[in-house]
Amino acid sequence: MLNLTDITVRLGGRTILDGATAALPPGGRIGLIGRNGAGKSTLLKVISGDLEPDTGSAEMPRRARLGYIAQEAPAGSATPFETVLAADTERAALMAESETGADPHRLGEIHEKLNAIQAHSAPARAARILAGLGFDEDAQHAPLDSYSGGWRMRVALAALLFSAPDLLLLDEPSNHLDLEAVLWLEDFLKSYRATILLVSHERDFLNNVVDHILHLERGKLTLYPGGYDAFEKQRAERQAQQEAAKAKQDAQRAKLADYVARNSARASTAKQAQSRAKALARMQPIAALVDDPSLSFGFPDPEELRPPLITLDLASVGYGEKPVLERLNLRFDPDDRIALLGRNGNGKTTLARLLAAQLAPMEGEVNASGKMRVGYFTQYQVEELDPGDTPLQHMTAQMRDEKPAVVRAQLGRFGFSGDKATTKVGKLSGGERARLALALITRDAPHLLILDEPTNHLDVDAREALVQALNDYGGAVIIISHDRHMLEMTADRLVLVDSGEANEFDGTLDDYIAFVLAKEPAAGSDKGAAKVSKKEARKAAAEAREKTQALRKRAREAEAAIAKLADERSAIDRAMFEPAAAEGPLKNMAMGDLMQRRAELESHIEKAEATWLEASEALETETG
Repeated sequence: MLNLTDITVRLGGRTILDGATAALPPGGRIGLIGRNGAGKSTLLKVISGDLEPDTGSAEMPRRARLGYIAQEAPAGSATPFETVLAADTERAALMAESETGADPHRLGEIHEKLNAIQAHSAPARAARILAGLGFDEDAQHAPLDSYSGGWRMRVALAALLFSAPDLLLLDEPSNHLDLEAVLWLEDFLKSYRATILLVSHERDFLNNVVDHILHLERGKLTLYPGGYDAFEKQRAERQAQQEAAKAKQDAQRAKLADYVARNSARASTAKQAQSRAKALARMQPIAALVDDPSLSFGFPDPEELRPPLITLDLASVGYGEKPVLERLNLRFDPDDRIALLGRNGNGKTTLARLLAAQLAPMEGEVNASGKMRVGYFTQYQVEELDPGDTPLQHMTAQMRDEKPAVVRAQLGRFGFSGDKATTKVGKLSGGERARLALALITRDAPHLLILDEPTNHLDVDAREALVQALNDYGGAVIIISHDRHMLEMTADRLVLVDSGEANEFDGTLDDYIAFVLAKEPAAGSDKGAAKVSKKEARKAAAEAREKTQALRKRAREAEAAIAKLADERSAIDRAMFEPAAAEGPLKNMAMGDLMQRRAELESHIEKAEATWLEASEALETETG
């Protein structure tokens, strides 16, 4: 499907891709991974044709359609629904031509093509994709200009998925999504029938979606079968082999060097020594595995405080006069590790800002320990770093009363030592800027860390290092993230923010995911707490599958009937416009009979489409 051959790209005097070569399997779902700055986005630009490589090529079948999400978020007065429908340019052009065309032969071709691409079901498909990405019916018909950049990027993703290209290129598709939308996207991609090449740093997402991992390292590509866990195991084995081979080679080099040193001066052994010296010179050194400073996270531990850190007593919080969250009754202790769950827009960040004392309660009480220090991380802090200053200048400005050694020690905990501490922020990668922001907010050893999507700029290895650092940290942690692995490894309490309230979720993250996938409303106690046992979650999921099985079968049968009827109608169209091309029984049918049969087929197709639409809408109701 896609052959990458000897691709080399140099940017700013630096080699990004160095003879990168790989053959991707047709119909494969391939996860492209690599450290931040390795060149993943550069490779996607080469494949999409947006960047010309210095050498090499990316080749795919001539008529294959490629889809790559635009860097610019869509904007204007068009609605998300209109934007997504317009993404299928072939359908839009054919629909327009079918309304204005007069040539019967051409009209037959147009309708045949429209049936082949399932044009009549397109509106339902567009609505289903938008709903999966978090747009309810009203939101689908609001102007794009009324949405933030993150939500407009969701529209761009929906448009790309709707266009259904033969090669789907996705660069961090989950960055603008909440956990619920990520789960929907995961399910969508698992059933996608064409080839997918996606960049992602979420190990659960990769494990559940891809069947191959394409690893980009030092400008080279290596293809591994399986998901991320399988790749990690294979990579560990290769690294162990590399370390063993290096140790063996080092011993061999030392032995050869010793022989040359002892025997070069002797006439009887000079030739042998000279031969071994040449062998030593020809020996290509095996690279040692080096420690990566970008994997360095070290949160300073605070002094102990007595519980609780914060209590909320019937608190309400919001913006202006209208509260976003009401009747908040929560307690946070010094050893808590809490994940805030819920769709984007439901108030997770509003609750985080209340706990960070950036918002005052509109009603009720918020009681916090007077000695408590809070470190609050948001994406805005990463974006607001001055690109002209260095990490050392940023940290010095925040720690004016500390000695230079203390300032450098804080930077060193996060991998900014030596030249890195004096590198301009504008030259740092996204992951490095995120580490700097984390270093800045923890400079005074906070008792409570509030992290709002801390992983967006971090690769898989850096995320794992962050997980380990959080688990070693001695304070409390409240985290908002769509990265399931991070939530599973760091959180032992779950709080669901939904319907204007925030309540304890009595269950595991798996229970919550089962809830989301089953599309059941969160059942709760009299106080509204969302509670569900594993047994109940599994039962709900099983009942949902049983409900939808018959609907899926009905939709599939209707779809197959539509295709069969459309094929017969196309054959009749050919017989009507080109009698010489008629085949089988159609050869002997009169024009009137052909027209009558075509009218019957139109009626059958209309009924089959109605059946398909009814089943699809019922299925959408059941599955959300």
